[in-house]
Amino acid sequence: MMRLVLQRLALLVPTLLGLSVLLFLWVRALPGGPATALLGERATPEAVERINELYGFDRPVLEQYVTWLGQLLSGNFGVSTRTRVPVLEEFLTRFPATVELTALALVIAVGLGIPLGYLAARYQGRWLDQTTVAASLLGVTVPVFFLAFLLKFVFAVQLGWFPSAGRQDPAMIATHPTNFYVLDGLLTREWDASWDALAHLVLPALALGSIPLAIITRITRASVIEVQNADYVRTARAKGLRPPRLRRRVVLRNAMLPVSTTIGLQVGLLLSGAVLTETVFAFNGIGSFLANAVFELDYAVLQGFILFVAVVYALANLAVDVSYGLIDPRMRVR
Repeated sequence: MMRLVLQRLALLVPTLLGLSVLLFLWVRALPGGPATALLGERATPEAVERINELYGFDRPVLEQYVTWLGQLLSGNFGVSTRTRVPVLEEFLTRFPATVELTALALVIAVGLGIPLGYLAARYQGRWLDQTTVAASLLGVTVPVFFLAFLLKFVFAVQLGWFPSAGRQDPAMIATHPTNFYVLDGLLTREWDASWDALAHLVLPALALGSIPLAIITRITRASVIEVQNADYVRTARAKGLRPPRLRRRVVLRNAMLPVSTTIGLQVGLLLSGAVLTETVFAFNGIGSFLANAVFELDYAVLQGFILFVAVVYALANLAVDVSYGLIDPRMRVR
């Protein structure tokens, strides 16, 4: 298992290096430039030239890339041209919000998707199966931003059950040692602050987790149906293995391999979907900040944040590979 982890970590280096090249060239290919975004369309050529010289945008592209790569290796991810704050500082401030949001969305997607998919497969062809398939199809087709607006309008504006925006009530006085608001409330025993932060997470997490929930449900259903019809399952049933043990130890465990892969892939979907969800709910995470960076051509933020997200996504896939060995012992031998 350790050998597998080391191999995956070794592959991570050329992958991130290739991504850094593509990301650097893509950002430089965006129309306009950071100087225009900072100074406006009516900026004089002299002012634009001064900004480009100040931030090094007038240098050759290769020189800019080498300089940027050297800064990355030294832990310097640049400074935002919009906020004048180091990118690493912005990331560490906002990333906890996105982690809380994506974690709750993933809990919702996995916690509901696997049981629903399993029950739909177990009662294949009945009303529960048909309802689950129809609902999962609807969940895949409805855009995240539309569902976010719908949830916000119904449950926040009309019913008033949940807050409509932000991470916490601005009037609430709370201590934030880690910037994970829910965790901070638990650590400091400020239960009302923790509960309020959780209430602010519910609607964004439901909107963000809707598509992963639908995908995990469908994959689980298909995988369980396939395993149920396998020869080794029929053999175990013929040998008298009790149905609860058969379903738990044989069917569900073997069906989890493709589901585990799907869950790992959904991490990237959740991180990308957070851009729209955080914008709708004015959630102060990396998604909303990254969206503003795109519009304002903030090169340092775009490069740094996307690279950070890529590392998180790669580590999530590494966790999926490790989970294979935990689910199926045969994978450890391979």
